[in-house]
Amino acid sequence: MTNELDAGARNIVVIGTSAGGVQALIALFANLPADLPVAYLVVLHIPAHEPSVLHSILGRVTAMRVVAAQDGQRIEARTVYVAIADRHLMLTEAGIRLTRGPKECRARPAVDVLFRSAAVNYGARVIGVILSGALDDGTAGLWAVKDRGGLTYVQEPAEAMLGSMPESAIAHVDIDLVGTIAVLANALASAVGQPIAGQPSHAVRDRHLIENIISLKGNGLEAGVMGLGKVSQFTCPDCHGVLVQIEEGPIVRFRCHTGHAFSMKSLICEVNAAIDTGLWDTLRAVEERILLLRQMAGLARTSGAGGDADECLRQADLAEQRLKPLRELVLDAKFFGHDAEQ
Repeated sequence: MTNELDAGARNIVVIGTSAGGVQALIALFANLPADLPVAYLVVLHIPAHEPSVLHSILGRVTAMRVVAAQDGQRIEARTVYVAIADRHLMLTEAGIRLTRGPKECRARPAVDVLFRSAAVNYGARVIGVILSGALDDGTAGLWAVKDRGGLTYVQEPAEAMLGSMPESAIAHVDIDLVGTIAVLANALASAVGQPIAGQPSHAVRDRHLIENIISLKGNGLEAGVMGLGKVSQFTCPDCHGVLVQIEEGPIVRFRCHTGHAFSMKSLICEVNAAIDTGLWDTLRAVEERILLLRQMAGLARTSGAGGDADECLRQADLAEQRLKPLRELVLDAKFFGHDAEQ
């Protein structure tokens, strides 16, 4: 049984997920036949500071070979390649690349990076699958897969532990199938190996090539990021550089001149985080001022300067009164909206 992949068939399956994704992936691979002539590549949002054990977990539920992806690997059939911590998983004509390129949608590894690179290099051979997750990473990448003639599958949001990622994909991309994990597994088993001759496909879009280069090399200006769209009125929460607005069908997203990329939802989450940090910093500074004023009052009283002591206490009390609404604002979750994935 050869592990070579047929260049004329659908046999590259890219899967993206975040919160609730471990359970979804376990169920999916437990339902997939192990002898299909296909390579699977998986991105799950994971913390940068801890090594991923997802490949070991999935290896217990399938007879396929499951490995942590390594830079420079060739892709082979009946193999599952799992993204590792703090590295984007990319697919090139030569095989796998692991990079520490700019974060996209607040994540590295990011689903969009994998999906886009697969679409650019393998076109209609690709099947993109979005499973449970918060926010909307994967929507733009799935759009690229569809644009190049690939198939697009999405987990039924009602079944997903978190339905935001599936719902976003459904709302913005022409999806071929929305179904439960069992339905998706059956559809994949039927679709892989099918010839791609005659499938509709656009040429690779220049912006996707530029974004691939940014993910590989990290130099947005050199890659041509300013040509991706019009300059927006927003700044990058990560590096404070100007953000270019990118529009693809109904999708609006942003990328800065150093390469950081955001969807609308991930950008508002970063803005909320910046506001939260700023408010806590202000709260701390005001509290320190109050403590300092009260200490000054004590010293003034000890030295016999009663008037100065009273003035310091007056200012401290006034600051305490003004601090109350600020503290209430900091603790008001409604002010920051709903962010399921920090």
